[in-house]
Amino acid sequence: MKTINCVGADFGASSGRVFVGSFNGESLELFEVHRFENTPVRINQSLFWDFLYLFNNLKIGIYRAKKQFGELHSIGIDTWGVDYGLVDKRGDLLSNPYHYRDLRTKNAIEEVSRIVSLDKIYEITGIQFMNFNTIFQLYIDYKTRQDIMKNVDSLLFMPDLFAYFLTGIKVNEYTIASTSQLIDAQKRGWSDELIEKLGFEKRIFNDIIYPGNVLGKLTPDVQEELEIGAIPVIAVGSHDTVSAVAASPFSDGKTTVYLSCGTWSLMGVELESPLINQSSFNKNFTNEGGVENKIRFLKNITGLWLIQQIRSTWSKKYKEVSFNEISELAQKSNYEYAIDPDSSEFLAPIDILAEIRKWCKNHFGKEPQDLGDIVKAAYSGIVQKYKKTIEEIEELTGFSISKINMVGGGIKDKHLCELTARETKREVIAGPVEATVLGNIMLQLIALGYVKDLREARELLKKSIQFEIYTGR
Repeated sequence: MKTINCVGADFGASSGRVFVGSFNGESLELFEVHRFENTPVRINQSLFWDFLYLFNNLKIGIYRAKKQFGELHSIGIDTWGVDYGLVDKRGDLLSNPYHYRDLRTKNAIEEVSRIVSLDKIYEITGIQFMNFNTIFQLYIDYKTRQDIMKNVDSLLFMPDLFAYFLTGIKVNEYTIASTSQLIDAQKRGWSDELIEKLGFEKRIFNDIIYPGNVLGKLTPDVQEELEIGAIPVIAVGSHDTVSAVAASPFSDGKTTVYLSCGTWSLMGVELESPLINQSSFNKNFTNEGGVENKIRFLKNITGLWLIQQIRSTWSKKYKEVSFNEISELAQKSNYEYAIDPDSSEFLAPIDILAEIRKWCKNHFGKEPQDLGDIVKAAYSGIVQKYKKTIEEIEELTGFSISKINMVGGGIKDKHLCELTARETKREVIAGPVEATVLGNIMLQLIALGYVKDLREARELLKKSIQFEIYTGR
Protein backbone atom coordinates (compact mmCIF):
# COMPACT_ATOMS: atom_id res chain seq x y z
CA MET A 1 0.00 0.00 0.00
CA LYS A 2 1.02 3.62 -0.36
CA THR A 3 2.43 5.44 2.66
CA ILE A 4 -0.22 7.24 4.71
CA ASN A 5 0.94 10.50 6.31
CA CYS A 6 -1.04 11.76 9.31
CA VAL A 7 -0.33 15.05 11.08
CA GLY A 8 -0.49 14.88 14.88
CA ALA A 9 -0.45 18.19 16.79
CA ASP A 10 0.09 17.98 20.54
CA PHE A 11 -0.06 21.02 22.84
CA GLY A 12 1.75 20.07 26.04
CA ALA A 13 2.51 21.92 29.25
CA SER A 14 5.72 23.54 28.03
CA SER A 15 5.79 23.01 24.27
CA GLY A 16 3.66 22.42 21.23
CA ARG A 17 4.78 19.84 18.68
CA VAL A 18 3.65 18.89 15.21
CA PHE A 19 4.56 15.40 14.04
CA VAL A 20 3.93 13.35 10.95
CA GLY A 21 3.22 9.66 11.43
CA SER A 22 4.01 7.65 8.31
CA PHE A 23 2.33 4.24 8.04
CA ASN A 24 3.34 1.79 5.32
CA GLY A 25 0.88 -0.96 6.24
CA GLU A 26 3.26 -2.76 8.58
CA SER A 27 5.05 -0.19 10.70
CA LEU A 28 4.51 3.35 11.95
CA GLU A 29 7.33 5.91 11.97
CA LEU A 30 7.24 9.34 13.66
CA PHE A 31 8.88 12.53 12.37
CA GLU A 32 8.90 15.82 14.26
CA VAL A 33 8.40 18.72 11.84
CA HIS A 34 7.84 21.69 14.17
CA ARG A 35 8.26 22.50 17.86
CA PHE A 36 7.45 25.72 19.68
CA GLU A 37 6.98 27.05 23.21
CA ASN A 38 3.66 26.71 24.98
CA THR A 39 3.88 28.66 28.20
CA PRO A 40 1.08 30.62 29.86
CA VAL A 41 1.10 34.39 29.62
CA ARG A 42 0.69 36.28 32.91
CA ILE A 43 -1.28 39.53 32.66
CA ASN A 44 -1.63 41.26 36.02
CA GLN A 45 -2.43 38.28 38.27
CA SER A 46 -4.06 36.07 35.64
CA LEU A 47 -2.71 33.28 33.42
CA PHE A 48 -3.84 32.81 29.83
CA TRP A 49 -3.22 30.62 26.80
CA ASP A 50 -1.35 32.48 24.05
CA PHE A 51 -3.88 31.20 21.53
CA LEU A 52 -3.07 33.28 18.44
CA TYR A 53 0.63 32.46 18.70
CA LEU A 54 -0.17 28.77 19.12
CA PHE A 55 -2.66 28.65 16.26
CA ASN A 56 -0.14 30.32 13.97
CA ASN A 57 2.46 27.72 14.92
CA LEU A 58 -0.03 24.94 14.28
CA LYS A 59 -0.43 26.25 10.74
CA ILE A 60 3.35 26.54 10.35
CA GLY A 61 3.63 22.90 11.39
CA ILE A 62 1.02 21.77 8.87
CA TYR A 63 2.71 23.80 6.12
CA ARG A 64 6.12 22.30 6.92
CA ALA A 65 4.61 18.81 6.98
CA LYS A 66 3.17 19.37 3.51
CA LYS A 67 6.49 20.65 2.17
CA GLN A 68 8.42 17.75 3.66
CA PHE A 69 6.06 14.85 2.98
CA GLY A 70 3.99 15.99 0.01
CA GLU A 71 0.64 14.26 0.38
CA LEU A 72 -1.03 14.51 3.80
CA HIS A 73 -4.08 12.40 4.61
CA SER A 74 -5.43 13.79 7.89
CA ILE A 75 -4.83 16.02 10.91
CA GLY A 76 -5.52 15.37 14.61
CA ILE A 77 -5.15 17.74 17.58
CA ASP A 78 -4.83 17.10 21.31
CA THR A 79 -4.25 19.28 24.39
CA TRP A 80 -4.68 18.90 28.13
CA GLY A 81 -8.22 18.96 29.48
CA VAL A 82 -10.66 21.44 31.09
CA ASP A 83 -9.60 24.71 29.38
CA TYR A 84 -11.76 26.34 26.72
CA GLY A 85 -12.32 29.33 24.48
CA LEU A 86 -15.54 31.33 24.09
CA VAL A 87 -16.71 32.21 20.57
CA ASP A 88 -19.45 34.68 19.55
CA LYS A 89 -22.06 34.37 16.78
CA ARG A 90 -19.67 35.83 14.21
CA GLY A 91 -17.15 33.11 15.04
CA ASP A 92 -14.72 35.46 16.77
CA LEU A 93 -12.83 34.53 19.92
CA LEU A 94 -14.21 36.75 22.69
CA SER A 95 -11.18 36.67 24.99
CA ASN A 96 -7.93 34.84 25.56
CA PRO A 97 -8.68 31.41 27.10
CA TYR A 98 -7.71 31.15 30.74
CA HIS A 99 -4.97 28.70 31.73
CA TYR A 100 -6.04 26.09 34.28
CA ARG A 101 -3.33 27.18 36.72
CA ASP A 102 -4.94 30.60 37.03
CA LEU A 103 -6.06 31.07 40.63
CA ARG A 104 -9.45 32.67 39.98
CA THR A 105 -11.18 29.34 40.79
CA LYS A 106 -9.44 28.63 44.10
CA ASN A 107 -12.71 28.91 46.09
CA ALA A 108 -15.06 27.77 43.33
CA ILE A 109 -15.63 24.21 44.59
CA GLU A 110 -16.98 25.51 47.88
CA GLU A 111 -19.19 28.07 46.13
CA VAL A 112 -20.62 25.57 43.65
CA SER A 113 -21.31 23.08 46.45
CA ARG A 114 -23.80 25.55 47.92
CA ILE A 115 -25.82 25.27 44.69
CA VAL A 116 -25.39 21.56 43.91
CA SER A 117 -23.97 19.10 46.42
CA LEU A 118 -20.62 17.57 45.56
CA ASP A 119 -22.18 14.13 46.09
CA LYS A 120 -24.72 14.91 43.36
CA ILE A 121 -22.12 16.24 40.94
CA TYR A 122 -20.02 13.12 41.40
CA GLU A 123 -23.02 10.83 41.11
CA ILE A 124 -23.77 12.29 37.67
CA THR A 125 -20.26 12.83 36.31
CA GLY A 126 -17.93 10.52 38.23
CA ILE A 127 -15.21 13.13 37.85
CA GLN A 128 -12.43 13.85 40.35
CA PHE A 129 -12.80 17.23 42.05
CA MET A 130 -10.14 19.75 41.09
CA ASN A 131 -10.79 23.45 41.41
CA PHE A 132 -9.80 24.13 37.79
CA ASN A 133 -12.32 21.73 36.20
CA THR A 134 -14.42 23.39 33.51
CA ILE A 135 -17.52 23.38 35.71
CA PHE A 136 -15.75 25.68 38.18
CA GLN A 137 -14.06 27.86 35.57
CA LEU A 138 -17.40 28.41 33.84
CA TYR A 139 -19.12 29.17 37.15
CA ILE A 140 -16.58 31.94 37.75
CA ASP A 141 -17.08 33.22 34.19
CA TYR A 142 -20.82 33.58 34.74
CA LYS A 143 -20.20 35.20 38.12
CA THR A 144 -17.52 37.72 37.14
CA ARG A 145 -17.66 38.20 33.34
CA GLN A 146 -21.33 38.73 32.55
CA ASP A 147 -20.46 41.24 29.83
CA ILE A 148 -18.57 38.54 27.93
CA MET A 149 -20.90 35.63 28.70
CA LYS A 150 -23.97 37.38 27.25
CA ASN A 151 -22.24 37.35 23.84
CA VAL A 152 -21.10 33.71 23.90
CA ASP A 153 -22.43 31.45 21.16
CA SER A 154 -20.17 28.42 21.68
CA LEU A 155 -17.87 26.98 24.30
CA LEU A 156 -15.04 25.13 22.57
CA PHE A 157 -12.45 23.13 24.47
CA MET A 158 -8.94 23.91 23.31
CA PRO A 159 -8.64 21.10 20.70
CA ASP A 160 -12.16 22.01 19.50
CA LEU A 161 -11.06 25.65 19.24
CA PHE A 162 -7.99 24.87 17.15
CA ALA A 163 -10.08 22.57 14.94
CA TYR A 164 -12.80 25.22 14.56
CA PHE A 165 -10.41 27.79 13.15
CA LEU A 166 -9.12 25.15 10.72
CA THR A 167 -12.50 23.82 9.60
CA GLY A 168 -15.24 26.26 10.61
CA ILE A 169 -17.04 23.41 12.43
CA LYS A 170 -18.14 23.85 16.06
CA VAL A 171 -18.34 20.56 17.97
CA ASN A 172 -17.17 19.27 21.35
CA GLU A 173 -15.08 16.11 21.26
CA TYR A 174 -16.27 13.59 23.85
CA THR A 175 -13.05 12.75 25.69
CA ILE A 176 -12.04 16.37 26.28
CA ALA A 177 -15.62 17.24 27.23
CA SER A 178 -15.60 14.48 29.83
CA THR A 179 -12.93 16.37 31.79
CA SER A 180 -15.34 19.28 32.23
CA GLN A 181 -17.36 17.66 35.03
CA LEU A 182 -20.47 18.50 33.03
CA ILE A 183 -20.86 15.19 31.14
CA ASP A 184 -23.27 12.52 32.39
CA ALA A 185 -20.95 9.52 32.69
CA GLN A 186 -23.68 6.96 32.07
CA LYS A 187 -25.31 8.71 29.10
CA ARG A 188 -21.99 9.91 27.61
CA GLY A 189 -23.55 13.33 26.91
CA TRP A 190 -24.13 16.73 28.50
CA SER A 191 -25.81 16.78 31.90
CA ASP A 192 -28.82 19.04 31.39
CA GLU A 193 -29.48 18.85 35.13
CA LEU A 194 -26.13 20.33 36.15
CA ILE A 195 -26.14 22.91 33.36
CA GLU A 196 -29.60 24.11 34.41
CA LYS A 197 -28.95 24.12 38.16
CA LEU A 198 -25.77 26.17 37.76
CA GLY A 199 -27.42 28.70 35.49
CA PHE A 200 -25.31 27.91 32.45
CA GLU A 201 -26.89 28.43 29.03
CA LYS A 202 -27.41 25.13 27.24
CA ARG A 203 -27.03 26.79 23.85
CA ILE A 204 -23.29 27.36 24.31
CA PHE A 205 -22.61 23.62 24.45
CA ASN A 206 -22.19 21.92 21.08
CA ASP A 207 -22.99 18.51 19.66
CA ILE A 208 -20.67 15.78 20.91
CA ILE A 209 -18.36 14.07 18.41
CA TYR A 210 -16.59 10.84 19.34
CA PRO A 211 -12.97 9.80 18.66
CA GLY A 212 -12.39 8.22 15.30
CA ASN A 213 -14.84 10.40 13.36
CA VAL A 214 -14.07 13.08 10.77
CA LEU A 215 -14.70 16.49 12.33
CA GLY A 216 -14.49 18.49 9.09
CA LYS A 217 -12.15 19.54 6.31
CA LEU A 218 -9.83 22.52 6.05
CA THR A 219 -11.64 25.68 5.00
CA PRO A 220 -10.88 27.23 1.60
CA ASP A 221 -9.09 30.09 3.38
CA VAL A 222 -6.79 27.73 5.26
CA GLN A 223 -6.20 25.69 2.11
CA GLU A 224 -5.15 28.79 0.21
CA GLU A 225 -2.92 30.07 3.01
CA LEU A 226 -1.13 26.74 3.49
CA GLU A 227 -1.10 25.76 -0.20
CA ILE A 228 -2.81 22.51 0.67
CA GLY A 229 -5.92 20.50 -0.21
CA ALA A 230 -9.16 19.85 1.69
CA ILE A 231 -7.54 17.57 4.26
CA PRO A 232 -9.87 16.04 6.88
CA VAL A 233 -9.43 16.99 10.52
CA ILE A 234 -10.22 13.93 12.63
CA ALA A 235 -11.59 13.84 16.16
CA VAL A 236 -8.90 11.85 17.95
CA GLY A 237 -8.69 11.32 21.69
CA SER A 238 -8.27 15.07 21.90
CA HIS A 239 -7.63 15.00 25.62
CA ASP A 240 -3.90 14.29 25.55
CA THR A 241 -4.12 11.62 28.24
CA VAL A 242 -6.69 9.72 26.18
CA SER A 243 -4.27 9.59 23.27
CA ALA A 244 -1.44 8.57 25.61
CA VAL A 245 -3.53 5.76 27.10
CA ALA A 246 -4.51 4.59 23.62
CA ALA A 247 -0.77 4.17 22.99
CA SER A 248 -0.19 2.26 26.23
CA PRO A 249 0.09 -1.17 24.61
CA PHE A 250 0.30 -3.18 27.84
CA SER A 251 -2.93 -1.81 29.35
CA ASP A 252 -4.58 -5.21 29.56
CA GLY A 253 -7.23 -4.29 32.08
CA LYS A 254 -6.93 -6.24 35.28
CA THR A 255 -3.19 -6.68 35.92
CA THR A 256 -1.55 -3.56 34.48
CA VAL A 257 -2.18 0.10 35.27
CA TYR A 258 -1.23 2.82 32.84
CA LEU A 259 0.76 5.78 34.07
CA SER A 260 0.86 8.72 31.69
CA CYS A 261 3.81 10.57 33.07
CA GLY A 262 4.69 14.19 32.38
CA THR A 263 3.81 17.51 33.98
CA TRP A 264 0.87 15.61 35.44
CA SER A 265 0.84 11.93 36.27
CA LEU A 266 -2.38 10.14 35.41
CA MET A 267 -2.68 6.61 36.74
CA GLY A 268 -5.53 4.23 36.17
CA VAL A 269 -7.19 1.38 34.31
CA GLU A 270 -9.64 1.06 31.44
CA LEU A 271 -13.19 -0.04 32.29
CA GLU A 272 -16.22 -0.89 30.20
CA SER A 273 -18.50 1.32 32.30
CA PRO A 274 -18.14 4.04 34.97
CA LEU A 275 -17.29 3.06 38.53
CA ILE A 276 -19.18 5.58 40.65
CA ASN A 277 -19.87 4.90 44.31
CA GLN A 278 -19.22 6.37 47.72
CA SER A 279 -15.76 4.81 47.94
CA SER A 280 -14.59 6.16 44.58
CA PHE A 281 -16.02 9.57 45.59
CA ASN A 282 -14.21 9.51 48.93
CA LYS A 283 -10.93 8.58 47.22
CA ASN A 284 -11.52 11.23 44.52
CA PHE A 285 -11.18 8.98 41.47
CA THR A 286 -12.31 10.13 38.06
CA ASN A 287 -14.26 8.43 35.26
CA GLU A 288 -13.19 10.12 32.04
CA GLY A 289 -14.12 9.20 28.51
CA GLY A 290 -11.76 7.05 26.48
CA VAL A 291 -11.64 5.73 22.93
CA GLU A 292 -13.91 2.92 21.73
CA ASN A 293 -16.43 3.86 24.43
CA LYS A 294 -14.09 2.88 27.26
CA ILE A 295 -13.99 4.66 30.62
CA ARG A 296 -10.62 5.67 32.00
CA PHE A 297 -10.86 5.15 35.75
CA LEU A 298 -7.94 7.10 37.14
CA LYS A 299 -6.51 9.66 39.47
CA ASN A 300 -4.71 12.87 38.49
CA ILE A 301 -1.48 13.31 40.43
CA THR A 302 0.85 16.29 40.24
CA GLY A 303 3.90 14.95 38.43
CA LEU A 304 7.09 16.35 36.96
CA TRP A 305 5.66 19.87 37.20
CA LEU A 306 7.35 19.89 40.62
CA ILE A 307 10.75 18.87 39.27
CA GLN A 308 10.44 21.32 36.37
CA GLN A 309 9.59 24.18 38.72
CA ILE A 310 12.39 23.30 41.14
CA ARG A 311 14.91 23.34 38.31
CA SER A 312 13.56 26.57 36.84
CA THR A 313 13.43 28.43 40.14
CA TRP A 314 16.86 27.24 41.31
CA SER A 315 18.40 28.21 37.96
CA LYS A 316 16.93 31.72 38.21
CA LYS A 317 17.84 32.31 41.86
CA TYR A 318 21.23 30.63 42.05
CA LYS A 319 22.86 28.94 39.07
CA GLU A 320 21.82 26.93 36.03
CA VAL A 321 21.22 23.28 36.85
CA SER A 322 20.20 20.41 34.56
CA PHE A 323 17.60 17.73 35.17
CA ASN A 324 20.35 15.13 35.32
CA GLU A 325 22.18 17.12 38.00
CA ILE A 326 19.17 17.52 40.25
CA SER A 327 18.29 13.85 39.80
CA GLU A 328 21.80 12.89 40.94
CA LEU A 329 21.54 15.23 43.93
CA ALA A 330 18.24 13.65 44.93
CA GLN A 331 19.78 10.20 44.85
CA LYS A 332 22.59 11.33 47.18
CA SER A 333 20.28 13.07 49.68
CA ASN A 334 19.48 11.50 53.05
CA TYR A 335 16.36 13.62 53.58
CA GLU A 336 13.64 11.29 54.92
CA TYR A 337 10.42 13.19 54.27
CA ALA A 338 8.04 13.49 51.34
CA ILE A 339 5.71 16.31 50.38
CA ASP A 340 2.12 15.84 49.21
CA PRO A 341 2.51 16.76 45.52
CA ASP A 342 -1.18 17.64 45.24
CA SER A 343 -1.18 20.18 48.06
CA SER A 344 -2.67 23.50 46.91
CA GLU A 345 0.55 25.37 47.74
CA PHE A 346 2.20 23.73 44.74
CA LEU A 347 -0.44 24.53 42.09
CA ALA A 348 1.02 27.84 40.88
CA PRO A 349 3.77 28.92 43.27
CA ILE A 350 5.87 32.02 42.73
CA ASP A 351 8.79 30.32 44.54
CA ILE A 352 8.49 26.52 44.65
CA LEU A 353 11.67 26.23 46.76
CA ALA A 354 10.23 28.39 49.52
CA GLU A 355 6.88 26.57 49.37
CA ILE A 356 8.49 23.13 49.77
CA ARG A 357 10.68 24.32 52.64
CA LYS A 358 7.68 25.85 54.39
CA TRP A 359 5.48 22.81 53.79
CA CYS A 360 8.08 20.42 55.22
CA LYS A 361 8.69 22.64 58.23
CA ASN A 362 4.97 22.87 58.97
CA HIS A 363 4.36 19.13 58.58
CA PHE A 364 7.59 17.55 59.83
CA GLY A 365 9.38 20.29 61.74
CA LYS A 366 12.43 19.81 59.52
CA GLU A 367 13.24 21.86 56.43
CA PRO A 368 15.15 20.37 53.49
CA GLN A 369 18.61 21.92 53.63
CA ASP A 370 19.78 22.02 50.02
CA LEU A 371 18.69 21.38 46.46
CA GLY A 372 19.16 17.61 46.78
CA ASP A 373 16.89 17.49 49.84
CA ILE A 374 14.23 19.62 48.16
CA VAL A 375 14.07 17.55 45.01
CA LYS A 376 14.18 14.27 46.95
CA ALA A 377 11.15 15.40 48.97
CA ALA A 378 9.36 16.03 45.66
CA TYR A 379 10.34 12.73 44.02
CA SER A 380 9.42 10.80 47.17
CA GLY A 381 6.06 12.52 47.34
CA ILE A 382 5.25 11.65 43.72
CA VAL A 383 6.12 7.95 43.93
CA GLN A 384 4.44 7.49 47.30
CA LYS A 385 1.28 8.86 45.68
CA TYR A 386 1.72 6.31 42.87
CA LYS A 387 1.88 3.48 45.42
CA LYS A 388 -1.18 4.69 47.29
CA THR A 389 -3.14 5.11 44.07
CA ILE A 390 -2.41 1.55 42.92
CA GLU A 391 -3.56 0.22 46.28
CA GLU A 392 -6.76 2.25 45.98
CA ILE A 393 -7.38 0.97 42.43
CA GLU A 394 -7.02 -2.61 43.65
CA GLU A 395 -9.41 -1.94 46.53
CA LEU A 396 -12.03 -0.25 44.33
CA THR A 397 -11.92 -2.61 41.33
CA GLY A 398 -10.89 -5.92 42.83
CA PHE A 399 -8.04 -6.12 40.33
CA SER A 400 -4.59 -7.43 41.25
CA ILE A 401 -2.02 -5.07 39.75
CA SER A 402 1.42 -6.51 39.03
CA LYS A 403 2.73 -4.13 36.34
CA ILE A 404 2.82 -0.44 35.47
CA ASN A 405 2.97 0.72 31.84
CA MET A 406 4.65 4.13 32.11
CA VAL A 407 4.35 6.28 28.99
CA GLY A 408 5.14 9.86 28.03
CA GLY A 409 8.08 12.20 28.36
CA GLY A 410 8.51 11.46 32.06
CA ILE A 411 9.98 8.04 31.32
CA LYS A 412 13.15 9.76 30.12
CA ASP A 413 13.73 10.36 33.83
CA LYS A 414 15.25 6.96 34.64
CA HIS A 415 15.49 7.83 38.33
CA LEU A 416 11.72 8.30 38.46
CA CYS A 417 11.15 4.96 36.69
CA GLU A 418 13.49 3.12 39.06
CA LEU A 419 12.01 4.83 42.11
CA THR A 420 8.48 3.97 40.96
CA ALA A 421 9.34 0.29 40.59
CA ARG A 422 11.11 0.22 43.95
CA GLU A 423 8.43 2.09 45.90
CA THR A 424 5.44 0.26 44.39
CA LYS A 425 7.21 -3.14 44.29
CA ARG A 426 5.83 -3.71 40.80
CA GLU A 427 7.45 -4.16 37.40
CA VAL A 428 7.55 -0.99 35.32
CA ILE A 429 7.35 -1.23 31.52
CA ALA A 430 8.51 2.14 30.20
CA GLY A 431 7.42 3.21 26.73
CA PRO A 432 6.57 4.73 24.41
CA VAL A 433 7.94 8.21 25.11
CA GLU A 434 5.80 9.89 22.45
CA ALA A 435 2.66 8.09 23.56
CA THR A 436 0.35 11.08 23.13
CA VAL A 437 1.32 11.74 19.52
CA LEU A 438 1.30 8.03 18.69
CA GLY A 439 -2.18 7.63 20.13
CA ASN A 440 -3.33 10.70 18.22
CA ILE A 441 -2.05 9.30 14.93
CA MET A 442 -3.30 5.77 15.64
CA LEU A 443 -6.86 7.12 16.00
CA GLN A 444 -6.48 8.86 12.65
CA LEU A 445 -5.39 5.61 11.01
CA ILE A 446 -8.40 3.84 12.54
CA ALA A 447 -10.73 6.58 11.30
CA LEU A 448 -9.23 6.37 7.81
CA GLY A 449 -9.69 2.59 7.80
CA TYR A 450 -6.02 1.61 7.60
CA VAL A 451 -5.95 0.06 11.09
CA LYS A 452 -8.93 -2.02 12.25
CA ASP A 453 -9.26 -1.01 15.89
CA LEU A 454 -7.38 -0.09 19.06
CA ARG A 455 -6.35 -3.67 19.75
CA GLU A 456 -4.68 -3.92 16.34
CA ALA A 457 -3.07 -0.50 16.83
CA ARG A 458 -1.56 -1.53 20.17
CA GLU A 459 -0.17 -4.72 18.65
CA LEU A 460 1.40 -2.55 15.94
CA LEU A 461 3.06 -0.44 18.64
CA LYS A 462 4.47 -3.47 20.43
CA LYS A 463 6.27 -4.38 17.20
CA SER A 464 7.40 -0.83 16.44
CA ILE A 465 8.61 0.52 19.81
CA GLN A 466 11.42 -0.48 22.18
CA PHE A 467 10.58 -0.68 25.87
CA GLU A 468 12.64 -0.60 29.06
CA ILE A 469 11.89 -2.80 32.05
CA TYR A 470 12.48 -1.73 35.68
CA THR A 471 12.12 -4.25 38.48
CA GLY A 472 12.97 -1.96 41.40
CA ARG A 473 15.78 -4.13 42.68
